[in-house]
Amino acid sequence: MTDLEYLDHAEAALKAIEMACDRINDETDADVDNQRTGGMITLTFSDRSQIIINLQKPLQEIWMAARAGGFHYRFSQGQWIDTKDGSALFAELSRYASAQAGQPLVFSAPSPSGARSASS
Repeated sequence: MTDLEYLDHAEAALKAIEMACDRINDETDADVDNQRTGGMITLTFSDRSQIIINLQKPLQEIWMAARAGGFHYRFSQGQWIDTKDGSALFAELSRYASAQAGQPLVFSAPSPSGARSASS
């Protein structure tokens, strides 16, 4: 994958995370504060715990740090996959965010048909 392809896929993932936080805050009583600085998003939950999602451009990966630990994801076959256990970024983000928020939260991957097209 070229650096430009990586950046397109990674940016689509970060945008999807931001949009999911907006949706979650609108549709649930969860209070998930999200702040983005460049290639990093920090999700802060009501108990002040955090999940950090960070682009690792030299490795063409996305890294996630949560209470459960640190995880590395690489883009493969249309999705971000954990480099150790093969789990999907958005499924694991949903799992860890739900645990930290104390209620079910769903984060969805961007549509594969277009990294820049956003559907609600």
